[in-house]
Amino acid sequence: MTDWTPKVVALDIDGTLLKWVDGQTEDYETITEPVYDAVHRALDAGAHIVLSSGRSPHGMTRIADLLDIPREEADQLWVVASNGAVVFRYPPMEVVHEETFDAAPAVAAVLEHHPGALVAVEEREVGGYRVNRVFPEGELSGEQLITHVDDIVGEPVSRVIVRDPDATADDFIELAANLGLHGTDYVVGWTAWLDLSPVGVSKASGLQHVCAKLGLSAADVLAIGDGRNDIEMLRWAGRGVAMGQSVDEVKAAADHVTASVNDEGAAVEMSRWFPQDT
Repeated sequence: MTDWTPKVVALDIDGTLLKWVDGQTEDYETITEPVYDAVHRALDAGAHIVLSSGRSPHGMTRIADLLDIPREEADQLWVVASNGAVVFRYPPMEVVHEETFDAAPAVAAVLEHHPGALVAVEEREVGGYRVNRVFPEGELSGEQLITHVDDIVGEPVSRVIVRDPDATADDFIELAANLGLHGTDYVVGWTAWLDLSPVGVSKASGLQHVCAKLGLSAADVLAIGDGRNDIEMLRWAGRGVAMGQSVDEVKAAADHVTASVNDEGAAVEMSRWFPQDT
């Protein structure tokens, strides 16, 4: 790929742009100088920066602000949120594509095995979530509105979070595999955290929508991520790069493994294509 230069840089947030400690971000929503500088060198070279995360839209705009993107006089930023179910422009927030599904059967199936699990869906109007019970501190951004589960999934939604603080990620991986969860796709996070989404929706599908609007293709994309919800994106992109702390399943999906988030892996990879002036 010596003659290749990415025209789109798709960046996961948590564990890629932001450091993690015990499942929480360290110095919450702080961008390090090497990452900030690498992002702006990519912009200087004419690349499009696309934030791509499992976060809900309101949880991603703050990161764009910390990165100072888009720049003044530049076009609105493209953002892929909710693991690809929502694509929006910013600022101001303008949702341009959204996929929804009936999550009630899948949620009921999970709760049958984990009756004490927490359930959440995005409540965009208040910049928070509707939840059946309050999530552990720091796990959700914005206000949490207590709502009965039947009402949470009573209408089509773009994504549902199911979290059981008393279970493990392996518990949820086994459960999801055994249940099948027909009519939905799912991703298990670092902990017992299950993201349910419409069938066929992933960060890759969201980025495909963005590329179509830009007149580009997957071959033009450098994607960097660290979680299981990044696997489709890493496989789809012209160059998919896993962070050094990723689990083996994620590393296996990537073309390359960079340094860990604690060693500025995202900046290291971007600097390969957008080097500092010497």
